[in-house]
Amino acid sequence: MASGWNGTLYVGVTNSLSRRVAEHREGRGSGFARKYGVTHLVYAERFERADEVIAQEKRMKKWARERKIALIEAANPTWRDLHDTIHLD
Repeated sequence: MASGWNGTLYVGVTNSLSRRVAEHREGRGSGFARKYGVTHLVYAERFERADEVIAQEKRMKKWARERKIALIEAANPTWRDLHDTIHLD
């Protein structure tokens, strides 16, 4: 998630993407996301197993900002909010 184009980035895990995005938009997400206005879903991945997604989250949180931006821009070059266009639940 992001606060906007090239803005503050947030990486997280959920079992319900639509619910979690709604929480962030309503200010009920993480304290970090609330503080920095992170409300736009700009990238998402789906995994079948919880251990896979947790491992990916840990990897991504260690990445440099530039690598995260490159991943977002490869899939979503305009940084449009994907919440209304994809549903991974």
